[in-house]
Order: sequence, then structure tokens, then C-alpha cells
Amino acid sequence: MSEHPPTEINSRKSGGVTIVDVHGRLTIGEPSEHFHNVLQSLIKAGSHKVVVVLDGAPQIDSSGLSTLVRVSIQLAREGGTLRLVCGPGRVHDALAVTRLLEAIPTFESESAALANFA
Repeated sequence: MSEHPPTEINSRKSGGVTIVDVHGRLTIGEPSEHFHNVLQSLIKAGSHKVVVVLDGAPQIDSSGLSTLVRVSIQLAREGGTLRLVCGPGRVHDALAVTRLLEAIPTFESESAALANFA
């Protein structure tokens, strides 16, 4: 089994929107748990408009998808919103197959996702 580089998750602000950049796999175990923990800490700190940029994620599995669903529901309950940025590729295909593209607004660029909040 080959080793994969660790998943890096960084956040930054643009106006009132928190942008979360994902670099690495969002798969079961530590990567997905780390992703979930970062999002939870941002929400607890008051972030209610969140954009997750998945362009740096080469792979996502049910664990990563589950985190996106749970966070989207949590934000909606608290009056917030989750937006995704995801260009063509394996992650986009996984979002399409699971119909998450229909459930969570997804954009091809960060600027389009940010403009959606305006």
C-alpha cells in the first residue's frame, strides 16, 4: 500500500466568508476526521458563510462526502450556507454520482462561489 502525503486544510477570510482550501485526499480515517474538525472549529468560531475549495483534493470517499453533508445541514440550521468549488475530475464525479451537486451549490471557481453570497 502506497503512502499518500498528508492532507493539508487551510482557512482564510474574504469579507464575511470563510474559505477552506483542501490539499490532499478526503478519505476515511485521519484526513476526513481532520477535515471535519477544522470545519467544526470554524463554525464554533462564528463562521456561517463557508466555501470549501476542493480543487486540490484528488480523491474523496463516503467519509469526506458525509462530512460535507453534515456541515451543510448544520450551517443551514444555524442560518449559514456552504458552497463548494470543484472543477472537473474524480471529486466532481463523486459529487455528481451522489447527487450532492444538486444539494450543495457547487461552482467552478472561487470567485463565482464568493459572488453567490452577494
